[in-house]
Amino acid sequence: MDRGVGMLNRPHITIIAALLLALAAAWAAPVCAQNAATPDEGYTKDLRLSWETGEGKSRLVPALEIPAFILLLNGFDRAVFSDEVKDGRKVYNTSLSTFYDQLTDGHWANDDDSFEVNQFGHPYQGSVYHGFARSAGLSYWESLLYTNAGSFLWETAGETTHPSVNDQVASGVGGSFIGEALFRMASLVLERGEGRPGVFRELCAAVVSPPTGFNRHAFGERFGDLFPSHDPITSWQFQIGASWNARLEEPLSHSPFQRCEAVAVFAMSYGLPGKEGYSFSRPFDYFHFEYAALGNKDNPIDNVMIHGLLLGKDYNLGRNVRGIWGLYGGYDYISPHVFRVSSTSVSFGTTCRIRLSEKNELQGTLLGGAGFIAAGNIGKVGDRDYDYGLAPQGLLRLRLVLGERVQLDLTGRSFYLDGIVKRGIEGGRDVNRHHLDAGVTVRLKGSHGVSVQYTVSTRDVRPPEGPEIDKRRRTVKILYTFLGSRNFGAVDWRDQER
Repeated sequence: MDRGVGMLNRPHITIIAALLLALAAAWAAPVCAQNAATPDEGYTKDLRLSWETGEGKSRLVPALEIPAFILLLNGFDRAVFSDEVKDGRKVYNTSLSTFYDQLTDGHWANDDDSFEVNQFGHPYQGSVYHGFARSAGLSYWESLLYTNAGSFLWETAGETTHPSVNDQVASGVGGSFIGEALFRMASLVLERGEGRPGVFRELCAAVVSPPTGFNRHAFGERFGDLFPSHDPITSWQFQIGASWNARLEEPLSHSPFQRCEAVAVFAMSYGLPGKEGYSFSRPFDYFHFEYAALGNKDNPIDNVMIHGLLLGKDYNLGRNVRGIWGLYGGYDYISPHVFRVSSTSVSFGTTCRIRLSEKNELQGTLLGGAGFIAAGNIGKVGDRDYDYGLAPQGLLRLRLVLGERVQLDLTGRSFYLDGIVKRGIEGGRDVNRHHLDAGVTVRLKGSHGVSVQYTVSTRDVRPPEGPEIDKRRRTVKILYTFLGSRNFGAVDWRDQER
């Protein structure tokens, strides 16, 4: 269904188009829109959004923006991918008649789009819906409803193919997790501008969350109030360098294997526990976000991993332990050369920080839950070489901070797929998939450092006959690291209590 055209195959073109459409609309929108009437609220030019009171928020604006965005995206796909046909019908040649047919006779099933489209393209599309609602002043839970409504509208009115259950989950739920993290990071960029954000910060925020940039520009002061982050403890880093695939064992991998690849990584922990007066009353007051890109045109996205606290509370265990526990929402997209796995999940767990001494600290997250998981081989673009299922999964993340100079990281993810995901080797089925990262970062001077990371991706497969088979990829990365915090996010709350 998806025809590759070098690096810019269909999923990449669609994602880039969605970004460009949102950004172009934001900067082309007339400033006079800030005084546009919203009859449902009796809006006047003096009524402005207040995040603290909720006054000035709009339910009508995102209710109009989301269908408009879907109409633009459908028009783009209709023009660029006009020859895409399935079940005898052009995929994007929709009309009121096809919309009615989908509503009355649409058969919901799992579609056969490529892995990138279903597990990254659609969730990112859902994040745009979420961003429109959030930046118009709606709460996370209200925005979640808008995101699911937007996903439903695309499934029934944006395409002529059967509505997809997997897309509804990935866009409606996974998209809200991505969208909330992007909205929070964009808002943090604006808020830390010390007063009124300048043009550069406004542009950066629009790149991170295009819907936020759109609403701030199109409606001006109407949605100009900065989202109150309550000054969370954050730790972020940007890394760029090279990775060496030391060992690859996967006979069914069709993705061209490159021994050496360029790599770029951005990671942020937002709302780390330990700050006096900071509460976790809102979804994603704590979250961890990570994105890694590869210099491989056939597999440019190595991983996107997000987990955030949805419902929970903080706790203190003596003077040396601070933490949070509760229900977390998670989105994972992991695509090394050995396998592909993606999950939209809910988990119970905890994130805590342990002061080992005046300068040393241990940070950790432990989660266990279940997700709607897609898993399969690395196949040719457009081939459906993966299956869906509900499956248990777990996460363990540890970080040891040694003063202001060194941090040691260890992150492990496991997906238990036995009997859930069928596709494996020669008709066998997948049993487990594991992803383990270990690394050390040394600060050289100021914000500049160097990191060495070792990654092991493992795929356990049970053939029809014989013992279980392990397939692995081992990778070593050497990275220049720009550190966003002086002490890796460590803080001594004991000083705050004195």
